Amino acid sequence: MSTDATAETDTDPRIEVSEAAAEEALDLLAGEGLDTAVAGLRLFVQQGGCAGLSYGMRFDTEPEGDDRIYEHHGLRVFVDPASLDYIGGSALDYEGGLQGAGFHVENPNVVSECGCGESFRT
Repeated sequence: MSTDATAETDTDPRIEVSEAAAEEALDLLAGEGLDTAVAGLRLFVQQGGCAGLSYGMRFDTEPEGDDRIYEHHGLRVFVDPASLDYIGGSALDYEGGLQGAGFHVENPNVVSECGCGESFRT
């Protein structure tokens, strides 16, 4: 992995992160023993689902060389250029609760979603 990541600029599509999502992700990162000053949450798009595309998230120890890096509420979010084409302008939120706790991406680029909401098309 390269440590020479590209930081966001004013012309980049924004990725927003709610305070609740940042707090939950930071707690999970800490639980994995990762250094939150370098490590972060990777948000990406992959082929799959009945609508064609689905979101993916994982923790990475550092960004890749061509990633856009967004920082909100102490959380670093890494997005690769191909995924940014599909999720630029999105907002990541976290909702707690007994039935449906989890991260949710609000994506203004979506033109249709599958019935379960797990996949989308832009």
